[in-house]
Amino acid sequence: MLPGRIPYRFSARPWKYTGPAAWYFVSLPSELSVEIRAQFKDMEEGWGRLPVSAAISGHEWKTAIWFDSKQNAYLLPLKAEVRRKLKMDIEQEQDVVVYL
Repeated sequence: MLPGRIPYRFSARPWKYTGPAAWYFVSLPSELSVEIRAQFKDMEEGWGRLPVSAAISGHEWKTAIWFDSKQNAYLLPLKAEVRRKLKMDIEQEQDVVVYL
């Protein structure tokens, strides 16, 4: 755990964006997203971007989550480097921690 940061824990399956870019994401659960947005909306940057640190299987990195109004949830992008290091299978549910 990162000192002074609030951990939000959840499990989710990665999914691939179907548009022209090959980005992979995990969606934060809707109820968790509502809680985070209620507490940290004033810290959001453009397009609902909220800087965070994330961890999956002990691998931590700095990133951001974006609020997706269609899903009513934040999306955590999974960089190719992170997926490679973790040998991530998008069919497998991942235990995720987002630190705010």
